[in-house]
Amino acid sequence: MKNTKVLSRIRRKKGIRKRIFGTSEKPRLTVFRSAKNIYAQAIDDDEGKTLLSLSTLSPEVKNEISYGGNINAAEVTGKLLNKKLKEKGVSQVVFDRNGYLFHGRIKSLADQIELKKKK
Repeated sequence: MKNTKVLSRIRRKKGIRKRIFGTSEKPRLTVFRSAKNIYAQAIDDDEGKTLLSLSTLSPEVKNEISYGGNINAAEVTGKLLNKKLKEKGVSQVVFDRNGYLFHGRIKSLADQIELKKKK
């Protein structure tokens, strides 16, 4: 028996990825969420390289949170990600929700990114 939730997310993900593309000036900010953690990466699709990655498992985030699978952890991760992107000189990102619905942890992480976003 196939997991229809996962298959639906993968179908949505493919549709999203057809339309968005990241460059070095405007990287694609992609998120992945598991039951216990949330992960984010800034990706330059021209070069095929990850410019920056951060998750609730990173030491700087893990010290501030007690559990990585809630909205509070996503907010802390988003704030720190915003700070690190500004240090790298990134002023805009293209947000890739990776097939997840834009609410809950995904929305709280995206709201903390104060850079200009294109959805």
